[in-house]
Amino acid sequence: MTEYNVQNPLIEQRADPFMYKHTDGYYYFTGSVPEYDRIAIRRATTIAGLAEAEEKTIWVKHESGMMSANIWAPELHFIDGKWYVYFAAARTSETKDGLFDHRMFVLENDSANPLEGEWVEKGQVKTKWESFALDATSFEHKGVRYYVWAQKDPEIEGNSNLYISEMENPWTLKGEQVCITTPEYDWEKIGFLVNEGAAILKKNGRIFMTYSASATDYNYCMGLLTADEDSDLLDPKSWVKTTEPVFTTNEENSQYGPGHNSFTVSEDGTIDLLVYHARSYKEIEGDPLYDPNRHARVQAITWNEDGTPNFGTPRPDTK
Repeated sequence: MTEYNVQNPLIEQRADPFMYKHTDGYYYFTGSVPEYDRIAIRRATTIAGLAEAEEKTIWVKHESGMMSANIWAPELHFIDGKWYVYFAAARTSETKDGLFDHRMFVLENDSANPLEGEWVEKGQVKTKWESFALDATSFEHKGVRYYVWAQKDPEIEGNSNLYISEMENPWTLKGEQVCITTPEYDWEKIGFLVNEGAAILKKNGRIFMTYSASATDYNYCMGLLTADEDSDLLDPKSWVKTTEPVFTTNEENSQYGPGHNSFTVSEDGTIDLLVYHARSYKEIEGDPLYDPNRHARVQAITWNEDGTPNFGTPRPDTK
């Protein structure tokens, strides 16, 4: 069993954690803050060092308008020599027909260190619908840059499905926008019909896409889509969904609702790591969305003989 020993939780009250190891030797970290009012980044040369690293607020929500409420799930990406933050924001924290009104936005910074320099708003990432959209990520494969996100199709029941598109540039989609998964299994439809929070891991000739499903309480869990690296990633048939969740609540370890993950590697590059959030208690008072204690956690991924990832069970708290 591969182990990676770092304190658990690593960073408290940071949901939707995104961690990235850059070529400059630093790990960069961001995530949703409980106030949902800003985007903050920290960096350190070790993963353990992120716990105490100084956090820099790089952007604050607007007073009114499209980017004035519920700032969710920022991700930090380095693309063509510049830094980009993808995030979701809404006009209001009110819901309509059970849905928030989030759209997806992009910030850009050409500084070598994203904690420095100026962050420029590049605007909304426009999709074929003007509807609830969130949890964008981006990845490059064979010279093509792709964008993956969650959105509400007005014609499909539920909250969100996952879509993929090629990108014209880091803030503009081009060509066909394809649905690659909708909530179809029972474990994807508890409380809400949700597929969201995609993350990409390329290994062993395949592209693995994890995502999160169901309500954000203890039912929240991770699913998995797999595509061959030589397949057409814009063909929905290329993505095969695992029929059972791959990472779920573990009562024995007091870990509840694990999900909305990202991937990174250990300091020496030899261990693939799962970065995710979970709570250490099951019962939540009020709306789980406003319970602040989804903490960022890290653990090693092992690999099955058939080349697929094994996420195991969420490890217990160590502090």
